[in-house]
Amino acid sequence: MFDVAVFGSLFLTLFVIMDPPGITPIFLALTAGRPARMQRKMALQAVSVAFGVIAVFGLLGQQILDYLHVSVPALMIAGGLLLLLIALDLLTGKTDEPTQTKDVNVALVPLGMPLLAGPGAIVSVILAVQHADSVGSQISVWTAIIAMHIVLWLTMRYSLLIIRVIKDGGVVLVTRLAGMMLSAIAVQQIINGVTQVIQNA
Repeated sequence: MFDVAVFGSLFLTLFVIMDPPGITPIFLALTAGRPARMQRKMALQAVSVAFGVIAVFGLLGQQILDYLHVSVPALMIAGGLLLLLIALDLLTGKTDEPTQTKDVNVALVPLGMPLLAGPGAIVSVILAVQHADSVGSQISVWTAIIAMHIVLWLTMRYSLLIIRVIKDGGVVLVTRLAGMMLSAIAVQQIINGVTQVIQNA
């Protein structure tokens, strides 16, 4: 029933796209200054949001995109622009939000989406679900998705130990580093989207 090849292929694809080690400095930067309990809660919220988005698109992704007349390249460009705005805030130190909403907002956007549940992960899941033509393959696909999100949660959950070591000065450095990484990811995503638009034209 269980297809190890399908599981391994999708898990590795999602690992490369979602990049748990790479998300660590961004998570630390976006959650810096909050109580440890809140940071752990935000890690769980972000992963839950990402899984919810991925699950919805895995089940209904192609229908949603077709109904809204949204192409995958357009989704990539929009996600890239959103990430670029967040990256600019990190680079300039403007990461503060209203007190009553900042904890929720950071967990949902950009952590949950589009960082974790970005266009690349969404498209990969849509294609994997479409190509899974047996019950065993479907089980393997969804097991890979669940396993990937558990890895993401564990990575973010235990990366909080790093903050105790690097202190405030290190957090500022990590914030700038995260902004630079995130801006590069955003620009690359926009370039990929524009390239696909040109190729499809």
